Amino acid sequence: MALLAKEAQERVVNLIVDEGLADYEAVQMAEAEAAQKNQPILASLVAKKIINDEVVAHATAIVMGVPYVNLRGIKIDQEDLLGLPQEVAERNMAVSLGEKDGRLVVAMLDVSNIQATDYLSTLTHKTIRAVMSSEEGIRSVLDQYKADFSGVRQAVKQTKTEEEIERQSADVKTITQDSPISKALTQILDYAAKSKASDIHIEPLEESLIIRCRVDGVLRQIMELPKAIEPALVSRIKILSNLKIDEHRIPQDGQFTVMVGDEEIDLRIAISPVVWGEQVVIRLLDKTGTTMEVEKMGMTGRALRDVMNGISKPNGMILTSGPTGSGKSTTLYALIKKIKSEEINIVTLEDPVEYKMEGVNQIQVNVDAGLTFASGLRSILRQDPDVVMVGEIRDSETANLAVQAALTGHLVFSTLHTNSAAGILPRLLEMGIEPFLIASTLNTVIGQRLVRRVAEKRETHQSSEFETQEIISVLGNLLPKDPKDVAAVSDNLGYPGLPLAGQKSYTLVKGIDTKDTPGGYMGRAGLYETIEVDEDIQKLIVAHATAGDIMKVAKMKGTVTMRQDGMLKALSGITTIDEVNRVASDLA
Repeated sequence: MALLAKEAQERVVNLIVDEGLADYEAVQMAEAEAAQKNQPILASLVAKKIINDEVVAHATAIVMGVPYVNLRGIKIDQEDLLGLPQEVAERNMAVSLGEKDGRLVVAMLDVSNIQATDYLSTLTHKTIRAVMSSEEGIRSVLDQYKADFSGVRQAVKQTKTEEEIERQSADVKTITQDSPISKALTQILDYAAKSKASDIHIEPLEESLIIRCRVDGVLRQIMELPKAIEPALVSRIKILSNLKIDEHRIPQDGQFTVMVGDEEIDLRIAISPVVWGEQVVIRLLDKTGTTMEVEKMGMTGRALRDVMNGISKPNGMILTSGPTGSGKSTTLYALIKKIKSEEINIVTLEDPVEYKMEGVNQIQVNVDAGLTFASGLRSILRQDPDVVMVGEIRDSETANLAVQAALTGHLVFSTLHTNSAAGILPRLLEMGIEPFLIASTLNTVIGQRLVRRVAEKRETHQSSEFETQEIISVLGNLLPKDPKDVAAVSDNLGYPGLPLAGQKSYTLVKGIDTKDTPGGYMGRAGLYETIEVDEDIQKLIVAHATAGDIMKVAKMKGTVTMRQDGMLKALSGITTIDEVNRVASDLA
């Protein structure tokens, strides 16, 4: 937000009120509070969410008589963006939008800074036409500097025609490790690995090729390539994955490994035919960047106690559920790490083997060779195991075998695709498992989702009226009612220093949006809910109770739901309410 004199700020505020962009009474209250605390009124209005940064920038530009541009969601061509070097753009909060009428158009946070404008003119040897934009808008453009894909652009220049590329993709020998296409793919993979991306999406459109990366669970477009480069790029990926390069009609799956620095990263490849070509999704599995401790993953309080009780038993089942990419397998690995010792034989059956763990006998499913989850599980039970992990229960045959393994003295870990912990129980019934078998074998069921963690660079703010009501609605019965209960309740829930229930507002945190921490987030944490299958829950299972009825009883017994866990993490500064709502808005 540009720094303005008090008189100019008042003119901006008056314009905003006159245009009906903010409530007059709310502005008056904020002005009085800002004056009392000696704070700039515009910053105060934005902090209280009475107006947003974009409205301030637009109104300020009108008052100052300068052009304004809204950069939110705008993609700038790389050649135009590189009109200013990245470090210069970041230091001056100014981004190049390209040339027009012989002048370099530069969006700036503070267009009144004549010294900065003169410096940029001297640096670029061009006349500068400064336009005003908001801080958020400029930062969204600065984020587009994150990937210097000069190697990719060079590959495009070196492969000039579509016919030439098609000839290259048809001849395996032309797509060597030193070819421009190979160098382009290497640069994309390096960028994704260094950004801690979990997936790369290569998506063909009618006239271009889009590259997107999923970082902390959110997809972001990183570049757009000419359509002509698609055949050679997809062929190179197929070659590395040992797939058929001349097969374009059916999906293909493969894998290969790359080195980024000194670290080895496994890649899982899924190629599917789509309307405009072949879509490629690359899953990156960086084994060095994943913690294998449930406490550090975000499990605490009641959930942690239930799980520890479940894995301490000599037999039975521990099942975890959640959508794809919610960290279910990672949770199982962390639990296996807890119990791993030389005294027990642990055998896993996975598709694929994601983390190689010393002291654990891991088997890779191979459907083409007849090694399925069901056939593999039968074989495992003849190998004298104490603990069995089945990567996923996908069908009734595997479910029945897992239950039989638990009944015959084995501790069984597995995953299911359901929305909540309670949803596991009806799902097993749907698979044809007898209720009395489910009741007698299940130890603990876990539901989980992943939320983004707030970055270390952060700021605090008080919850809005809506956020306060949401916190009270979700956590009303969990938060301490009396100051003397704070320590005991916080210790029980596993979140130190919890606030009292019924407050007028709560202190929350928000990360600072930078190119290294998009949206103010860095890394992820789990939201967990667990149900310990005791006698009361067993009776409900035998009676064919619904997931809702089971969760109702579990909550009465102290289960903290995923949504409640998310709100507790927001109050503890781990994540934000917006992030909890993004991943758990469908949960009670």
